[in-house]
Amino acid sequence: MTATTSNTQLDKTVELRPSYNIPLILVVAALPVGFLQIWVGLAIGLFALFLMFQTVNIRLQFTETALDVYRSGDRIRSFPYSEWQNWQIFWPPVPILFYFKEINSIHFLPIIFDPKMLQTCLEERCPLKEK
Repeated sequence: MTATTSNTQLDKTVELRPSYNIPLILVVAALPVGFLQIWVGLAIGLFALFLMFQTVNIRLQFTETALDVYRSGDRIRSFPYSEWQNWQIFWPPVPILFYFKEINSIHFLPIIFDPKMLQTCLEERCPLKEK
């Protein structure tokens, strides 16, 4: 977690640590599947390597006003919280997918970063609206 000094919790920028859980599980799953169906195992293995590459290169930062996405240190996208309508982490016991909806688009991201800190930052900076 990276934070700048500030008086309030929400003023600091939080960078989520990478989590290699999903890519590693997929690599392990690809091996036995590959013995049964070589092409399916290969596809799973390639997807696992892709996710591993993304885990190494992609970072999420929660700032005071937006979720910023960085690739290899360069900011490639910013999602202002003011445009968010909803968010959800799918399958909380073993989080695998993060979804959020903006005014004009929806986004799905695999959980390749610390899921507990993701949940904490979302609840602090973009609380779900009561229905």
